[in-house]
Amino acid sequence: MLTQNVDKQTPLHDEHLRLSAQMMSFGGWTMPLKYSGILDEYEHARHGVTVFDTSHMGEFIIEGDARTIGLERIVTQPLSTMPVKSCRYGLMLNAQGGVKDDLVVYRLAVNRWMLVVNAGTTESDAFHIQECLADRGAFQNVSDEILKLDVQGPRSRDVLRAIIPGIEKLDYYTFDEFCALGQNMIVSRTGYTGELGYEIYGPADGVRPCWERLLDGGAKPAGLGVRDVLRIEMGYPLYGHEISETMSLLEAGLGKFVDWDKDFIGKEAVGAEKARGACRKSVMILSDSRRAPRAGHAVWAEDGREIGVLTSGTFSPFFKKGVGLALVQTEYNQAGQKVAFGEKTNPSAAAIVRRPVYQQGSLKH
Repeated sequence: MLTQNVDKQTPLHDEHLRLSAQMMSFGGWTMPLKYSGILDEYEHARHGVTVFDTSHMGEFIIEGDARTIGLERIVTQPLSTMPVKSCRYGLMLNAQGGVKDDLVVYRLAVNRWMLVVNAGTTESDAFHIQECLADRGAFQNVSDEILKLDVQGPRSRDVLRAIIPGIEKLDYYTFDEFCALGQNMIVSRTGYTGELGYEIYGPADGVRPCWERLLDGGAKPAGLGVRDVLRIEMGYPLYGHEISETMSLLEAGLGKFVDWDKDFIGKEAVGAEKARGACRKSVMILSDSRRAPRAGHAVWAEDGREIGVLTSGTFSPFFKKGVGLALVQTEYNQAGQKVAFGEKTNPSAAAIVRRPVYQQGSLKH
């Protein structure tokens, strides 16, 4: 008898239904796409404060010295030099240099780490990491035990510190442990929107009341729809679009997240690509009109030659134009280059622009 795969639900699933969220399937989870509408949620994220349920993300705990246990080789960024209570963005590669996932590493203690990975790759990431560690017993998948909230927007600090005093002391890409509403939680000053923001990790019975208090304090719930708009305006990659096992980090423009002085899985392949030069580059494009680029659209040069493909695209509420990310032939990756996208018989004019195209955010405030 065939069994049908059923999407997982976060501990806040009934809350999303109560708030009349439009739900969607994403990464093996049923997640809110939108509540009041993407444009409305965008305004709150850019000018007020929003809260996202991101409990679909995966979390792993690893015990041990990063070098001795083998964790250092798994991530492209240096880990042993990280201060305790700091976070670092990096990538996990396969032996061919393709990106298995992008992730954020939290140094909880000298020899204790938390890795936050993407929802759709959680199981494959867990297998890969355990295979690469010197001691499988050092690894623990705690994804099902953690409820995660992202509080984002220029007013996020003011709204959140009314519930969790002391978060105003956090610097960008640092975290601490707090006792809030009777529960211990990890709060980091991180996010995926280009705005001032925080991410909260804790048990469902502690974070759920935090969700309710945030809404009472003026935060608006937001879904994956506006999250995609916000991250595209910032030029942030999304796994399966700008990065994948068949795409290199150099093509994605993520070479700055590599420490070439350390050993890591895939280094030989990526180093060889670096020496010869990547054939393709990820670029941002801004449409001349309101027409939004879409993933899969072809990208054309001024002379009509097909030079690449859109990996992500949306309508930018800030610019009132379409904005997207594309993978194009390297010789066409210069800002100011005129391009077009869509069908060759009816292309839309656009230009390559420097990323991020949105530079008015409160990220480092």
